[in-house]
Amino acid sequence: MFVMSYLDKIDKASLPGHIAIIMDGNGRWATKRDIPRFEGHRYAVKSVRACVEAAAELKLNVLTLYAFSTENWRRPKKEVSALMNLFFEFLKKELETMLKNNVRFKLIGDRDGLPDFLQERLSHALDSTAGNTGLLLNIALNYGGRDELVRAARKLAEEVKKGDLQPESIDESLISEKTFTAGVPDPDLIIRTSGEQRLSNFLIWQAAYAEYFFTDVLWPDFTKDNLHEAIFEYQQRKRTMGGATVSEAGSKFSADIPLTASNSRISETLV
Repeated sequence: MFVMSYLDKIDKASLPGHIAIIMDGNGRWATKRDIPRFEGHRYAVKSVRACVEAAAELKLNVLTLYAFSTENWRRPKKEVSALMNLFFEFLKKELETMLKNNVRFKLIGDRDGLPDFLQERLSHALDSTAGNTGLLLNIALNYGGRDELVRAARKLAEEVKKGDLQPESIDESLISEKTFTAGVPDPDLIIRTSGEQRLSNFLIWQAAYAEYFFTDVLWPDFTKDNLHEAIFEYQQRKRTMGGATVSEAGSKFSADIPLTASNSRISETLV
């Protein structure tokens, strides 16, 4: 009997423009196999490659991967050092994949806080892919959502201090312009692996209206089919962005009905 794959089920005309992934579970994957945690991180590179290739094949606009947070520096020094060396290897080995798939690479996060030995290779990857016109691959490295907002606030405060900006002129668009993702559409779909169901300080400003997909699959086991499944699930949802769906707008609970005590709870669900 023929069974349709998730790729076959996906509506190619209504793909999410921006997918972001919290890549979680490398350590647990390694522990289950009684091998060092670092081997989980190393094995997980294949999942990164698979998702980049899948996103490029589907002609998605943006893929953002949460690789290393500002809080991850608290991990054992040996593990952090191993991760930094892995990023160094990744930038060399995966550059060919990015060039082959017309991928433009971008770093989001505090680059100045990364080790010196990474800087030249980062610059090479950024420069080498700058002219590519396909998928935009954001790697969140030394990234924290709260840190990002603090930096944005400081930039705006400095402009106000200089007299270049009036406080009352600050709005959502101005704040967005000061984030690491300035000019990039907010994520439509955020995926988290390993069964955890939280943002962990990831894109907390940009995720306001994102859809979430949580899976028990550990990141090193995440495949193209898992990504296709998340996209298919995303397409089954109705996104209202705080408004009402077409059917709701035409119902007896439409916004043109005066708000009374009896229907206030129903109205609250539309926000």
